[in-house]
Amino acid sequence: MDEEILKGQVKEKLSALGEVEIIVGIPSYNNAGTIGHVVRAAQTGLLKYFPARKALVVNSDGGSKDGTLEAVEQAKLDTQALLSVSHPLYPVHRLTTPYYGLPGKGSALRTLFRIAELTQARALAVVGADLRSIAPEWFELLLGPVLDREFDYVAPYYKRHKFDGTITNSIVYPLTRALYGRRVRQPIGGEFGISRRLASRLLTEEVWNTDVARYGIDIWMTTTALAENYKVCQSYLGAKIHDTKDPGSDLSGMLVQVVGSVFGLMETYDSVWCNVLGSLPAPLFGIPFEVGLEPVRINLGRMLASYQQAVRDLLPVYRSIISSPQLEDLEVAAALPDSEFALSDELWVAVIYDFALGYHRRVIDREHLVRSLTPLYLGWVASFACQAENETSAQVEERIEKLCLVFEQLKPYLINQWPLRSGEKRSAS
Repeated sequence: MDEEILKGQVKEKLSALGEVEIIVGIPSYNNAGTIGHVVRAAQTGLLKYFPARKALVVNSDGGSKDGTLEAVEQAKLDTQALLSVSHPLYPVHRLTTPYYGLPGKGSALRTLFRIAELTQARALAVVGADLRSIAPEWFELLLGPVLDREFDYVAPYYKRHKFDGTITNSIVYPLTRALYGRRVRQPIGGEFGISRRLASRLLTEEVWNTDVARYGIDIWMTTTALAENYKVCQSYLGAKIHDTKDPGSDLSGMLVQVVGSVFGLMETYDSVWCNVLGSLPAPLFGIPFEVGLEPVRINLGRMLASYQQAVRDLLPVYRSIISSPQLEDLEVAAALPDSEFALSDELWVAVIYDFALGYHRRVIDREHLVRSLTPLYLGWVASFACQAENETSAQVEERIEKLCLVFEQLKPYLINQWPLRSGEKRSAS
């Protein structure tokens, strides 16, 4: 499964290096301002927590023109910091290689997984090149469960502002949890740890030249690990400092990419999730601690206006997707004064299940279908924000937990309407 993923010069460097136990992968594209900090954090973490294990830091770059590659080469540990940790038996090597194929994270990960195979690495951690909050402790938390406890996939668990990550909170987390029966709080968190066993499995899939590799790589990896019974856990990493956006801005594309990927994977693994009811916790490593978070501003007026206009203008589209009782409730909500606007958990869950069913049945063009979910999603976020305006982060998390339970309770609605393949029988009830 080589397919010229790695060029000859890179293979020669890997051959000279020999086998390693640990790889830290850093996909990048024009991250000169931050990647040096990330590389130094990786080196420090590896030397501090895994001094006796041979490690390799790999920057898989997508054609940066801003000096990113030079910043990687120049990133060096302070001498005193190096001397203050246990003396390593092996140095931490650095290797920079371009990745080929589609210009996206999937191509970078394919490169990293292939390097893990060639070097026989036991564990691989992948972190973003633009992280400002990264700390050396992250690498113990992402790699330790794989190396010491034989987990195959380590998802990140971050503290986030109550209005940050609303696509995850309202759709991706509760739906993935209800489908596959494991509570992985951030299934599209970005950073992760992975075993060579799972990385090699993912390399065998024919997704690397598709839109899944371009847009939905994180949820695909998480879903594959859950649906195929790999050992999955989470590690608490604190805050992830990154550029946040108003949840009401520029969302249609992200919904098509992420939610469309979730819906598509439902077809791949329907024989699995149709037999799952309820959910179990995924083990969590690290000690959750409070962190300061930047507030996320939202524009309620714009969200509500988008929702109200869509319920008027897209009614023929929604009639082909949404069941009559749900559609009537959406119309009633659209007619309410803004101060009284609210969507119930039960209504929202039924709408998401209707969209999943419509996607599967191809009632309309799939991209148009998911894009038409955007204004309804904005209405849900507005409703959620109004109810949670004066709540603490812990109270909001309880609210999300209640939403997840509704997804699980109403799952038979989805199962009973999902068309079975020939010869299959339902066993969940």
